[in-house]
Amino acid sequence: MRPPPTPPHPATSLPDLGRSRLLSVQSPPTFGLLLDIDGVLVRGHQVIPAAQEAFRRLLDPQGQLRVPVVFVTNAGNISQCSKAEELSAQLGFQVEPDQVILSHSPMKLFSQHHDRRMLVSGQGPLVENARALGFKHLVTVDELRAAFPVLDMVDLQRRPKTTPLPRSDFPAIEGVLLLGEPVRWETSLQLITDVLLSDGNPGTGLATAPYPHLPVLASNTDLLWMAEAKMPRFGHGTFLLCLEAIYRKLTGRELCYSGLTGKPSLLTYRYAEGLLARQAARRGWATPIRSLYAVGDNPMSDVYGANLFHQHLQTQQEGAARSCASILVCTGVYGPQAPSPTVPALASEGSPFHGHRDFGFRPELLQAAHVVSDLHEAVQLVLRKEGWAL
Repeated sequence: MRPPPTPPHPATSLPDLGRSRLLSVQSPPTFGLLLDIDGVLVRGHQVIPAAQEAFRRLLDPQGQLRVPVVFVTNAGNISQCSKAEELSAQLGFQVEPDQVILSHSPMKLFSQHHDRRMLVSGQGPLVENARALGFKHLVTVDELRAAFPVLDMVDLQRRPKTTPLPRSDFPAIEGVLLLGEPVRWETSLQLITDVLLSDGNPGTGLATAPYPHLPVLASNTDLLWMAEAKMPRFGHGTFLLCLEAIYRKLTGRELCYSGLTGKPSLLTYRYAEGLLARQAARRGWATPIRSLYAVGDNPMSDVYGANLFHQHLQTQQEGAARSCASILVCTGVYGPQAPSPTVPALASEGSPFHGHRDFGFRPELLQAAHVVSDLHEAVQLVLRKEGWAL
């Protein structure tokens, strides 16, 4: 089923109504919001003013949300608690950690890999995040480099001055965990490739690279993301693209993932639906959450993922949700007034595919159900569709 066509841009039709006219609702909500963060709520460290206006409509006089809300970001180089604290300070109300879904949060469900010895890549509180997800035995790229210093040779200043003795006491690595873009891409790309080609024993050499290779789990396939710069920045999806290209060039085979999380994966949206249901239950709202609204700024991750989940809900319904409407805002990656090679048009003829290869390319899924200027207009649109007074 194709997503519904984009309606006329509501920027010129929705009146500027203040919070004072938002009436109290007698019945509990039957809908929930999935909100992206970068490009929707903030640009870098700057809060987008329209986001503050939106939450004035969503909060009651006690500072409590009137509807269940989760913040779904493809960022992962921060802890869940720290992100909740950051959002609380930026938005001016209490955001709980279980309202925040990072790109790797659904990896809590991958229990079959939690006992493996995993090489973990990314930055920030890397080991803390991986342990919070359930992974028990971790080796960082820096630890692997320290054990095998001759593997990292790109930076002349970091090359070992003498040749160290080979090590035979380093336990084999049993999988690779990619939680976000690292700082030194050349080091991570080299050592991850070494682990895959050596079947987890990078101090040795194999005549033939094993295939299938060790399990690889990755989160956040965003090619680009929007910060303060005028043009989008490279995301973890760009790093994954580099790793896939290197592996394919060296082996003639495709790098395979045992799991991909973050938008636009269905697993991430199912995980978000579960958190919305638990949030509603905690607030005492007994009515099932039937309608979901996913607001984002990136056609490839936010719109594509929401539409993919909406189609999934039409055939398989594990939870209470029956629909997931995609709402695209123009405050981040997508900006229809300034098309460029880095910002794809919505399903336009010949536009480059910025998504991950494993999600396939279905142009109709890039078409948002609604396009609005910002989060404030998105919230007005949702409240009006749900019959809540403005």
